[in-house]
Amino acid sequence: MAVAELSPATSFTSSQSSYVAPSARLSYHRRLSFQHVPRTVSTGIRCSVTSDKIQAPGVINDGKTKQDCYGVFCLTYDLKAEEKTKSWKKMINVAVSGAAGMISNHLLFKLASGEVFGPDQPIALKLLGSERSFGALEGVAMELEDSLFPLLREVSIGIDPYEVFENAEWALLIGAKPRGPGMERAALLDINGQIFVEQGKALNAVASRNVKVMVVGNPCNTNALICMKNAPNIPAKNFHALTRLDENRAKCQLALKAGVFYDKVSNVTIWGNHSTTQVPDFLNAKIHGIPVPEVIRDRKWLEEEFTQVVQTVSVI
Repeated sequence: MAVAELSPATSFTSSQSSYVAPSARLSYHRRLSFQHVPRTVSTGIRCSVTSDKIQAPGVINDGKTKQDCYGVFCLTYDLKAEEKTKSWKKMINVAVSGAAGMISNHLLFKLASGEVFGPDQPIALKLLGSERSFGALEGVAMELEDSLFPLLREVSIGIDPYEVFENAEWALLIGAKPRGPGMERAALLDINGQIFVEQGKALNAVASRNVKVMVVGNPCNTNALICMKNAPNIPAKNFHALTRLDENRAKCQLALKAGVFYDKVSNVTIWGNHSTTQVPDFLNAKIHGIPVPEVIRDRKWLEEEFTQVVQTVSVI
């Protein structure tokens, strides 16, 4: 939320403010500034349920607030107190890193709307940002608050993975440093390696023992491995690297070559990171359940053009 604040000391009475000369309006506009107004909550809502009836929520001013929650999400409630919500599943904690970024800006609203976990699955979003992105992270939390998603019951924001990942049952690790102009791949791996070492240790220390971890930040396969190795108390099968773009690209190319719709292509695997060194596996892929080499007999195309298209187009 922002409010306009007039910077000069000059004030106008009601009669004076009825007309402002054009030049004065221009000067006024230039001196207009915006000041962030934090949303605070000084009350809590508590619901109680008796054996014979459901009582209405009561507002109690106890002076206590959750330090890491945001806005309306600081209120407490009882999902069993309403007919609509008492049939819902138990709420799950979903942690998202890089939560102020562009990918998260699309993902978070799908999570909150129920598109990902279902229409009866309430969620608590735990958003991880950085010191530099914290202002934008507050803006994301504000947008989620304004969207009024019924399934979104809690939102907390922070920059410490040991706090944000606490009791997380899903961890979507989107945040990673992108490769900048002139940056060597080794330098990028070193920076992102440090990020995922820390996040892996944090997950190992405070997340649910059965947390599902999805690594999106590139190079995602390497980052997923680093994260997994630093979380020995979490089953290795719970770690996944999202190379879906490359998989989809490979499926589409195979479908075009075979003259079929892409839903007939299956078992496509991408080996390696999202880069020009990745290897799309056509040997184990199938079209209509038949191995690709038996359907597409142009071996040269499979080994050269197909592989090159997936490698290069995917990383543009």
